[in-house]
Amino acid sequence: MDTSVLVAALRSRLGASAALVKEIAANRLVLVASPALFLEYEAVLKREEHGLPAQFVDGFLAELALCISPVEIRFVWRPQLQDADGEMVLEAAINGQAEAIVTHNRRDFEPATERFGIEVLSPAELLGQLRRKGSEA
Repeated sequence: MDTSVLVAALRSRLGASAALVKEIAANRLVLVASPALFLEYEAVLKREEHGLPAQFVDGFLAELALCISPVEIRFVWRPQLQDADGEMVLEAAINGQAEAIVTHNRRDFEPATERFGIEVLSPAELLGQLRRKGSEA
């Protein structure tokens, strides 16, 4: 999951990003992240521009950490992307054998993910897939 999705989830509890975080918390969706990516989550969420209190971010990340499937980066694939900030997301997805990268910045990831067989989805697209699967069950 790209950091942009977590920012959106914390800024608006009504959108698809927030719904995905709830799916992760309920163990209906697996989030993979490396330690470096998790630290990136923290650094970005604590930026003043987002206006999120540090204590709130710390509590959120503590809860999120309990739901993450940790990924050890065994192979570094850099550089693959034009945007260097996405490299950690891509490496966690590849090494964690993720089915998809969820992001608001699709075009940053699409050229490289095709090579690795990883889908790039917006939060709304993934949420739609989860709802369709749930209605089929």
